[in-house]
Amino acid sequence: MSIVLSTAVAASLLFVAAPTISQCNDVGTWTSTCVENTGTEVNVGASTGSGGGGSQNTGGARGGSESAGPTAPAEPQCVVELRRCDIDYQVEAPPEVTIEDLASFRPAVPQLGGEPAGFGVVGMPTNVYAAASAQEIPGQILGWDVMVRFEPATYVFSYGDGTTVRSPSGGSSWSALGQPQFTPTATSHVYSERGIYPVSVTVEYTAAVTFGSIWRDVPGVVTASAGGYAVDVREVRTALVDRTCAEDPAGPGC
Repeated sequence: MSIVLSTAVAASLLFVAAPTISQCNDVGTWTSTCVENTGTEVNVGASTGSGGGGSQNTGGARGGSESAGPTAPAEPQCVVELRRCDIDYQVEAPPEVTIEDLASFRPAVPQLGGEPAGFGVVGMPTNVYAAASAQEIPGQILGWDVMVRFEPATYVFSYGDGTTVRSPSGGSSWSALGQPQFTPTATSHVYSERGIYPVSVTVEYTAAVTFGSIWRDVPGVVTASAGGYAVDVREVRTALVDRTCAEDPAGPGC
């Protein structure tokens, strides 16, 4: 195929850069394309070493008008594109990760505590709190080296009496909150009866993975639970006395 630019256009071009044009042959060898620039015409697709007929240029001569001979055609410029037509190159991308793929990656168990330590009072707030932090765990998924990041998103407290509460934070102690004892907090609970109640917390972690470049969020949550914190809830009675229990061991409330 030959593409010819008109003389008016080509005459304004001092140099024509060779375009990259390639065609694949049947056996998949390297391919090349030549560009011939005659000064007045640019032929794309000329064969290597072809002369190509150039047009005549007429210019003014010293001392009079003189007709110049035909301009010698410029040597074709050949561009070689290193492309194999018989090879199919494939780029393998990291796999899509689901929450089920993270079954072997487990975040650390949260810490659970409360105050008064191990005790509560009927009808008054018992403060319960938990602590969890973001974690990054290395490993492999489907043969790929990966880093998994867990971040705590929700704390689910179970107070042992059938009551649960969901909180975006793990709560904190009264002193850290600047509150007096037995005042309500975001994670405190009021027990209505005496007894020993097993308290637990489950932390829901969001997950993200990276195969070495960008972090990708994984839909769903991974959970970790902590228990074993028992709250002994008691009743408190008051009475007016004229002497302390040390002074009157048999007095009311002693």
